[in-house]
Amino acid sequence: YCSIELQIMYKFVNLEQENDWDRDLLLDPAWEKQQRKTFTAWCNSHLRKAGTQIENIEEDFRDGLKLMLLLEVISGERLPKPERGKMRVHKINNVNKALDYIAGKGVKLVSIGAEEIVDGNAKMTLGMIWTIILRFAIQDISVEETSAKEGLLLWCQRKTAPYKNVNVQNFHISWKDGLAFNALIHRHRPELIDYDKLRKDDPLTNLNNAFEVAEKYLDIPKMMDAEDIVGTLRPDEKAIMTYVSCFYHAFSGAQKAETAANRICKVLAVNQENEHLMEDYEKLASDLLDWIRRTIPWLENRAPEKTMAEMQQKLEDFRGYRRVHKPPKVQEKCQLEINFNTLQTKLRLSNRPAFMPSEGRMVSDINGSWHNLEGAEKGYEEWMLNEIRRLERLDHLAEKFRQKATIHESWTDGKEAMLTQKDYETASLSEVKALLRKHEAFESDLAAHQDRVEQIAAIAQELNELDYYDSPSVNARCQKICEQWDALGSLTQSRRESLERTEKQLESIDELYLEYAKRAAPFNNWMEGAMEDLQDMFIVHNIEEIQGLITAHEQFKSTLPEANKEREAIQAIQAEVQKIAQYNGIKLSGGNPYTTITPKSIDNKWDKVEQLVPQRDQALQEELAKQQSNDHLRRKFATQANIVGPWIQTKMEEIGRISIEMNGTLEDQLVNLREYEQSIIEYKPNIDQLEGDHQLIQEALIFDNKYTAYTMEHLRVGWEQLLTTIARTINEIENQILTRDAKGISQEQLHEYRTSFNHFDKDHSGGLMAEEFKACLISLGYDGDAEFARIMGIVDPNNSGVVTFQAFIDFMSRETTDTDTADQVIASFKILANVCCSYLRLLKLANYHSELRRELPPDQAEYCIARMAPYSGPDAKPGALDYMSFSTALYGESDL
Repeated sequence: YCSIELQIMYKFVNLEQENDWDRDLLLDPAWEKQQRKTFTAWCNSHLRKAGTQIENIEEDFRDGLKLMLLLEVISGERLPKPERGKMRVHKINNVNKALDYIAGKGVKLVSIGAEEIVDGNAKMTLGMIWTIILRFAIQDISVEETSAKEGLLLWCQRKTAPYKNVNVQNFHISWKDGLAFNALIHRHRPELIDYDKLRKDDPLTNLNNAFEVAEKYLDIPKMMDAEDIVGTLRPDEKAIMTYVSCFYHAFSGAQKAETAANRICKVLAVNQENEHLMEDYEKLASDLLDWIRRTIPWLENRAPEKTMAEMQQKLEDFRGYRRVHKPPKVQEKCQLEINFNTLQTKLRLSNRPAFMPSEGRMVSDINGSWHNLEGAEKGYEEWMLNEIRRLERLDHLAEKFRQKATIHESWTDGKEAMLTQKDYETASLSEVKALLRKHEAFESDLAAHQDRVEQIAAIAQELNELDYYDSPSVNARCQKICEQWDALGSLTQSRRESLERTEKQLESIDELYLEYAKRAAPFNNWMEGAMEDLQDMFIVHNIEEIQGLITAHEQFKSTLPEANKEREAIQAIQAEVQKIAQYNGIKLSGGNPYTTITPKSIDNKWDKVEQLVPQRDQALQEELAKQQSNDHLRRKFATQANIVGPWIQTKMEEIGRISIEMNGTLEDQLVNLREYEQSIIEYKPNIDQLEGDHQLIQEALIFDNKYTAYTMEHLRVGWEQLLTTIARTINEIENQILTRDAKGISQEQLHEYRTSFNHFDKDHSGGLMAEEFKACLISLGYDGDAEFARIMGIVDPNNSGVVTFQAFIDFMSRETTDTDTADQVIASFKILANVCCSYLRLLKLANYHSELRRELPPDQAEYCIARMAPYSGPDAKPGALDYMSFSTALYGESDL
């Protein structure tokens, strides 16, 4: 209200200044001469309508008759009947009637009395005429709520702005060279003046040309002499204003046409821009959907690979897709949503129907396809990691199978030949007994190898179940081992039966050899098992598992002293045999008849065990270092992830808080949000560092991390949501700026709207629920459920139950802003059509196309003509166009 009061006071002060006729200005004879001629010509331009005129301005108005006649002509109203007497009192009464009429129009007459006019006072008469001119010819001129003088000056400045050497700053010096007068005429009637031939250094020619053209073609009488203007240091301001006001009124019809043309240009520009935005959206949506359709089949391909290297290459290709190919598409998807929201806002602000994309290209369709893409990504990554684990285990099992099979085949080598020989047929009793004991030892050895054969068969079965690519060769080898094992069992049973048949014939047994054989065989098996265990491959995934193996190995090493004692005891038996034989003079033939295990083989195997122990120590320590390195990678990733994760959550909460609080102007908010967005983008190196750490973890085949609850997938999604949220918030502010500028909403109004919106947004969700918005309407004076339902249908056309801040602004400002409705466009075309008809009659033209091209920019004129149908009414003329058809194309039949 204070602003409105200041504007009203400003207008009255300016009006009083304009009405305050400065008599001192008439002290300059040159100005007085200019005013006499100009004011006389101006009065005659109106008096001739009544069939009369004046010759001497101070003499012809003395009796008040022509003064009253002048006021009736220019006002269109009847004054009181004049007195026809010739006496001074009659003249004074007539002049007073005229002055009273002027005062009745709200004009303040400063020191102007009837007696001075009757006495022929030139200065007072000129002051009175200037007051009449100011009230009836200039006061009603207003451009953008300026005062009369400022409005006329602003009109002149706008009309002459495109012309070179013309700079209208006042109503005196700016008009001396005559170019401003010629520019005004050329702007409205370019066919009357060749402006490019005028020269700034020839003011007399310029002024005379403008005065003659105005008098001949525009019916504006010549009110000044060019010589007086050029010869005066500063032309009279009131004379210039009087003359220029005649141009303003002469071109008022053209002014209306220009206003109508500007409105149409505005509508056309908005419509063209919206069409471009629709085309861009359709193309971007199609490209994005095509990319998603091409990508999903690749991600859904679950064809397994045979080797670890091939699966590692697949994983690397997937990482390349994540790093290189997907991020630009994330940006395209975000930009697509922003473009869609901006387009809908512009259509709503222009009172245009909402944009409906082609079938399958809605934002919801794109979001659905994107959800399917991310689901395929997740499934593809999980499948690849499971496949890598499977192939890793298969490689481990296959190597273990080959080791055990090789050891078993080495042990069985020659066993069939041994079991099939007939040495017992020619042996002595002692030799047979020895062969029997030897065979018992072999059976013990055979039983000890039963577990290995079962392990080999179990590993082969597991490889089959896990679909190992080389299963046929594994099965063939396993089958051969099992068949050989069955054959050994049969041969062993057969040989035992043969030895037992011969045993009855033999009696002599060497107890020492037997004891040696019995103790050497299990010890030999223990050493072979130890060597096998020391050379056994292992695979672990964490420090605890490797530490468990190290603990088991340390326990094994703790048994070595006791085992060495057993080895020494076995060697002592052999030494005792040698001692007894030497003492008794017995000649031993060959080795121990009960076993093939010699003391040398035991020592060799013992030496091998002692060599393998430090090798096993080194392998375990290397694996421990590897697991410690993996644990370091886990901790490194977890440390950064535990920082980035809360940071993203904090930023999401801050954005939500910013979108609710929103302080300062929209431009300030937009700058602050963009700076905030830049600070978020500058955090991107932390995400990239985390991606690098995650890649190192995957390359190290680490599949778990107990130090953090955040996964790289969660952080990627959070980061993408953060970028999308800040972009959407910026777009909301941009749309509010569009709304404010389109509807003329002040910053104070927007602040009030935001304050009201936040007041009723109790849950700070950024939107008003139906009950919250109903409370807001009640506070504004609305009542009745039907009224609430009607307004909700406007602000929430999709029945989502939530009123956004943008819809709230549209509702609050809809009744007070100037929008380009269908009726306004039709009215603009009517104004343009009426003015064009006047021009057609004046210029004897019959082509409305040319007039439309003249009033509008070229591209918009052609755009408009292409969408208009020919007018076929009863008064149709050649070239006439039906502007109703254009409005129908823009707004739809229902809006008309």
